[in-house]
Amino acid sequence: MKKLHTILLIDDDPATNFLHKLLIEKENCTENIVCMQSAEDALAYLRLKIEGEYPHPEIIFLDINMPRMNGWDFLEEYEKFDKEQQAKKIIIMLTTSLDPHDREKAESINQINEFQSKPLTSEKLRSILKSNFPNMFNHV
Repeated sequence: MKKLHTILLIDDDPATNFLHKLLIEKENCTENIVCMQSAEDALAYLRLKIEGEYPHPEIIFLDINMPRMNGWDFLEEYEKFDKEQQAKKIIIMLTTSLDPHDREKAESINQINEFQSKPLTSEKLRSILKSNFPNMFNHV
């Protein structure tokens, strides 16, 4: 089975990152899982060249409600990146927000591929993989 290279988790709650990392590891769908506890740290990671290359996680799971810089602020800054830094990333808003305005806002932003409620489950992850990477995960 083919795997993604990297999935990036951005959530200020270490327990949520830990549980989502365990779930992704269990599904065995990626080589690397990078966890960041702030949008600022995630932006710094995405700007960092490693062996001459920017990190290009195929999926970014992004929390909305975080201190200092929330998910919306992250997207605003991420939009300013060069295309070389952005590459093709699937951005999934993963949130506990029940505010219908958050869903509406997410649906109006082209960078966001999906809006999902926490927690991430095996079923949600499989669905995301199938819909965004059909050539790799149509059998999942």
